[in-house]
Amino acid sequence: MAVKIGVISDTHGRLRAEVQRRLEGCDYIFHAGDFDRREILEELEEIAPVCAVRGNNDWGGWAGKLPRTRTVELGGVSFFLVHNRQHAPQDLGDVQVVVFGHSHVYMEERLGGRLWLNPGSCAWPRFGGGISMAVMTVEDGAVQVERIDLE
Repeated sequence: MAVKIGVISDTHGRLRAEVQRRLEGCDYIFHAGDFDRREILEELEEIAPVCAVRGNNDWGGWAGKLPRTRTVELGGVSFFLVHNRQHAPQDLGDVQVVVFGHSHVYMEERLGGRLWLNPGSCAWPRFGGGISMAVMTVEDGAVQVERIDLE
C-alpha cells in the first residue's frame, strides 16, 4: 500500500491555503523546521500526523518539545529529518532519504544512493527562488517525489 507524505519547511508563521489543500489526502506531513508559531504545527496536525524537527527560528516552550533531528521509517523507507543540512551527521547508516530545509530553495539530489530533499519554503521565497513544497509517494520501499511550485 502506498504512503503519501507532504513535505514542507520554513513556513515562518504562515500556512497558505494552497499548501493546506495540497496536504489534504496525505497520510503524513514532514516539516523540516522554522514553524515560528505553535499554531502552524497545530493546524498541520488537523490535516495529518506530523513528523517535524525544530528550526533555528523555533523558540519557546512549544518548540523545545520538537527534536533537532529525527529518524522515522514509513513504507519500508528510512527518513532522517533535520532543519539545516549542515547539521546532518556524517554517518547516516541505512537512511535512504534526508529531508531538510533552512535555505528556502528547493533541492532534490541523489548522492551515494541516498535522496537529499529540501522542499524549499512554502511561505516565503528567498535567494530568487519561488515558493515550493513536495509530495512523496512511498511504495514497496521505493520513493517518488513530486515537486510542487506554488503561486
